[in-house]
Amino acid sequence: MSLGPMFARIAQIETAFSDPAALTGSGSLPSTLSSANSTAGATSVSASSAATFANLLQSVVSPEATATEALIGGDGSGDDSASAMLPSGDPTLDAALQGLLTGSAGLSASSLSSPVASIATATPAGNPSIVAIAEGQVGQAEQPLGSNNGPAIAMYRSAVSESCPGQPWCADFASWVSKQAGMPIGEEGQGYDAVSQIWSWAQQTGRAIPNGPGVVPAPGDLICFGDAHVGIVTGVQPNGDVDTVEGNYDNRVVNNVRPSGEATGYVNMTP
Repeated sequence: MSLGPMFARIAQIETAFSDPAALTGSGSLPSTLSSANSTAGATSVSASSAATFANLLQSVVSPEATATEALIGGDGSGDDSASAMLPSGDPTLDAALQGLLTGSAGLSASSLSSPVASIATATPAGNPSIVAIAEGQVGQAEQPLGSNNGPAIAMYRSAVSESCPGQPWCADFASWVSKQAGMPIGEEGQGYDAVSQIWSWAQQTGRAIPNGPGVVPAPGDLICFGDAHVGIVTGVQPNGDVDTVEGNYDNRVVNNVRPSGEATGYVNMTP
């Protein structure tokens, strides 16, 4: 089922719960529904009421198959539970409908729109290993500060075959974290000490994601700021801001928050 029709059907179902008579086009409900508990916190209705309401709802969800047909088992024995409804073809809508009719999972009519809305806003799963390894380095710093050097920075440089001491190390850090997570950067996993090299590799391998409206990075993706800086995405906030761990930010590894439009692009590091 496409999203457009599903939205329309969900709106009809929500209307039905606020005014069930709207489904029948009359000013009163069928007598079988008169005893049903219509309180928002209700957890169950009688079998006959559920079946009748299921008929009404199914006429909205799937005109091709009524709930009466759904309540009859394949062997003709029948099933008077609302959970036996035939699927509408959309898993999200099916789950919501069954929860509403059976009172399971605390679902209410208003909750129908929530799973649909989350489709557009959910953050992809990404690469949790990269996130965990990056978070474990927060607080590491140059020694002395401003030297682009120190024991931790030397460890990050070890993941880049051509890295040089004393050079900016944000790309070294991203290369080291990625390698530790089993996702080494570079054609041969050699890592890079320049952001431009990381982006070129991402473009060549189909991992480059230019930033723009509607772009939502996944945790573990690399976040690039032109050729100047690179960090690691650890999450996305409800307002779109991007949580990061960044090496060589104020001479150390830090947690940071970046406005959604600040990055120039992301490197997909999902396995």
